[in-house]
Amino acid sequence: MSAIRAIIFLFFQVVSLAFWATLFLIVGPFLPYVPRYRLAMRWPAMMIWAARVILGIRYRVIGKEHLPDGPAILLSKHESAWETFFYPAFLSKPLCFVFKRELLWVPFFGWGIGLLRMIAINRNKGNQALDQILTQSKKVLFEDHRWIVFFPEGTRVLPGHHRRYKTGGTRLAVATGVPVIPIAMNSGDLWPRKSFIKKPGMITVSFGPPLLPENEDATTLMVKVESWISQEMQRISPERPHKGHA
Repeated sequence: MSAIRAIIFLFFQVVSLAFWATLFLIVGPFLPYVPRYRLAMRWPAMMIWAARVILGIRYRVIGKEHLPDGPAILLSKHESAWETFFYPAFLSKPLCFVFKRELLWVPFFGWGIGLLRMIAINRNKGNQALDQILTQSKKVLFEDHRWIVFFPEGTRVLPGHHRRYKTGGTRLAVATGVPVIPIAMNSGDLWPRKSFIKKPGMITVSFGPPLLPENEDATTLMVKVESWISQEMQRISPERPHKGHA
């Protein structure tokens, strides 16, 4: 039954993406940015709906009251593709993801991202990539009034594991004075990395209290982010074995 549901979901995902991306590529260039963003984000919202209806994947949210009205940098645990759909579908602020530039080459999906003013980086460039993020992020945060999303582990991580947290997000916070919001979530239990089969159940997304960059350096601030996420992961998924670095 799970395999049948997965096939139906994949079919819906591919067909809807082709249709919605084509519509967006035709209409989007003629829209102001905010309506263009809202139109594009209807597809991630459809994926969250389809995941619930077809796959039986539901979600609950903790700590939404911690989200500020002003600029913020979101630093999220990353276990599956589910959260990349969830954040733009759930959050009211327009988001800017920092992602590897290779995604721009994906037909339909990448072409659509190219119209959304995200920050695409060459991860092989090191400090040059960080300089690029800093330059673009000030406009994103203070002129466009968008939130920036980082996955500090850099890639999807198996449930119970974690990778070294990269300090790009906290370096940006220190440079701009913008608070960071740590996010714990356990999507990997139901939507495993690189797995065709998904499981029904409940995903928990927990937004932590803002961590302020004043009088902090990027490394110390990231230690606080990692500590909060680690403790919260154990709270929301106590049955998981926590195996350390992947």
